[in-house]
Order: sequence, then C-alpha cells, then structure tokens
Amino acid sequence: MASMLAFNSDETNLLGRTADALCAYMGKPVIAEIVAEPDEGFEWALFAIPLSPEEASKELAHVQVGGPGARFAGNCGGLDLSDGQSLDCEFLWAIQLSNITGNRYIKVDASGEETGWSDNLAELLPFQLSEPQLPDDEDD
Repeated sequence: MASMLAFNSDETNLLGRTADALCAYMGKPVIAEIVAEPDEGFEWALFAIPLSPEEASKELAHVQVGGPGARFAGNCGGLDLSDGQSLDCEFLWAIQLSNITGNRYIKVDASGEETGWSDNLAELLPFQLSEPQLPDDEDD
C-alpha cells in the first residue's frame, strides 16, 4: 500500500485556527477533528458543531465526533473532549487529502458533495488566516 496522505503540522495548525475563528464568528463551539482512513490511504478534517438534545432530532447532517484516540485541531470551542466520549454533532464540511496532481485538498460539503479542489489549503477555508508579513528591520 502507498504511504498515508497526512496533514502536516502547518496544515493542522491552519485547520485549528479556522475552527477557532468559526467559533468566534458563529458564537458556537466548532470542532475540527482529523480522521485517518488507513484503508483508503488518506486523512480528512471534519468541522462540526455539537448538537443539543432538542437539536439531535432535526434533519441535519449528523456526525459523531470524538471518542477514544480522537485527534483534534484547535481549541474545540472551549469544550473538554479529553474524556474520550463522542458527541453527536452537525456536520458542516470537511477537507480531504488527495494525491491528485494539483489538488492536494478536496472540500466536501454537508451533503457529501465535493465542492472545491486546490493545492492551496487556504483557498478552501472560509477565512484568510495567513500570518501578516512583518516589515524588514531597518537600521536607525
């Protein structure tokens, strides 16, 4: 089997910062979980919002987030998910890794449709989260 396509630390950091920005923007906890698909040879990152018991019965795209060994990016909306319990969540969208030349990332919407492809992760994210360019040091 070919090597596993995995998010590197810079990509994971960007995904986590995106989830944190979504928390602030939406006023709700947004969880980013990185999931490995070893049989398929890639990882994907899902973005989801925990559902309250009354929301759980609504017709939303549901996904289970967390569980033993779960790998999160960002601050999980301030939730403590270290107990290994899973949460029923509304699935917002995901980024899947791909080995297609020129399209390392595939964005998948809540209905499971592929909606974007790029070699630049930031192009598929809802916020511009790049670090600002600092001016060169000038001697006095």
